Amino acid sequence: MTQQINDIAEQKRIAGNEQQEPVITIRGLKKSFKDHNVLQSVALEVHKGENLVILGKSGSGKSVLIKCLVGLEWPDEGEISVLGQDISTLRYDELNALRVRVGFLFQNAALYDSMTVRENLSFPLRMHKKTMTQEKKDAVIMEMLDNVGLVDAIDQMPSRLSGGQSKRIGLARTLILRPEIMLYDEPTTGLDTGTSREISELMVRTKKKYNISSITITHDMPCAKLTADRIIMMKEGVVVAEGSYEELEKSEDEWIRSFFH
Repeated sequence: MTQQINDIAEQKRIAGNEQQEPVITIRGLKKSFKDHNVLQSVALEVHKGENLVILGKSGSGKSVLIKCLVGLEWPDEGEISVLGQDISTLRYDELNALRVRVGFLFQNAALYDSMTVRENLSFPLRMHKKTMTQEKKDAVIMEMLDNVGLVDAIDQMPSRLSGGQSKRIGLARTLILRPEIMLYDEPTTGLDTGTSREISELMVRTKKKYNISSITITHDMPCAKLTADRIIMMKEGVVVAEGSYEELEKSEDEWIRSFFH
């Protein structure tokens, strides 16, 4: 009887997820640079609270895809809806307002070298939270640094930070505006195995704490295994496979298996 109740609850949970409107919807996305077709009719959805991991070799269009989501690149064809808004119809000010709701963690963390950690985290608050009191800003900065375990680094310069610390501070600065969606571009690149795992675990904790939806581009299979709710695989600008880590790991396709073994 207990098992039957659990099965019914699980079916309701799955049905609820299916009915929930995606936070990101992409249909028929195409993008070329001169004669090179980077994206070819890409379609995908991301649901609330889900981390979608995108795997593929270099040059398969992964980074171009997430840049299209925030208007850093414009597609040649297709539809992109982010948080219920068709980005192709947005004015410049509306697109900027949407970007505040979407956090983007770049490969190199993109910290301002001339600013301390405190000043790096203060910068987006000064830009976008002009009515927030200084007391509240200080509290939010400390909360974000506590999230990434680097409260003691608040007055350090970026040049004094390790690669892993820089990634953590970059994540803290991105989260400080409480984005609803996070885009991670190779979040563990250049880090040793232990630090890569720490960053991956931090991404999981952040998602749970703030119920953030995210897309992660990575070549790091341990990162994918730890963080992914679902994985899509891209090859030459086309989505060729989709599933959980465990499902794709068991694929009979030689190209797919090459990522997992």
